[in-house]
This record gives sequence, C-alpha cells and structure tokens, in this order.
Amino acid sequence: MSFCLETYLQQSEDYKIHISKAGFRECAKLIKERARKVLYVKAGEKILGARVIGIPPIPIGINKEKNTVMIPYTKPCYGTAVVEIPVKEEEIEKIERVAIK
Repeated sequence: MSFCLETYLQQSEDYKIHISKAGFRECAKLIKERARKVLYVKAGEKILGARVIGIPPIPIGINKEKNTVMIPYTKPCYGTAVVEIPVKEEEIEKIERVAIK
C-alpha cells in the first residue's frame, strides 16, 4: 500500500504545519532553512501520493533521524503550506530515487 498525503492529512493529526496560506517561494525558502537535508524534485513529481507543484526545482526536506519529510503542499484557493509528516523509511527512499541529481 502506498502513502497518500491527501488522505493522511484528512485522517491524522500527526503532522506539523510550519507555514500556511503562503506563496510557493516563501515555503521553498522555509524548507531550505529548516530542513536537515534538502532534496530537489521536478514539478509534477508524485511525492507521498500527491503531485507537487510549484517553481522547479521543488525542495523536499528530509530528516532521517526523525523519519519525517517537509513538503510544500499547494491546495487551490488556500495557497501553499509546508507540512512535516512522519513517514516510513521506504517513502524517504522513494524520494531519494526521484530526486534531481
């Protein structure tokens, strides 16, 4: 079974919103400043079951010690947020495989 970000955010409270109702540039900057490790992916790449949109390359924050991912999440009419969610190690490995080298 694969992870689905949309469903997770609806059904769980185990995540942290670092910023919301923001612009993509502001969210990307926050990830670059706060994430332990930053990987970049192409716009439209499917990360955690959701296609990430924004100005490429899109930063994804990784913290392997806490097993969390910081991701910019854009919802039409609501703007962009940075959400940090706990994930399994396999999800981090999937992100590493699609990251821009």
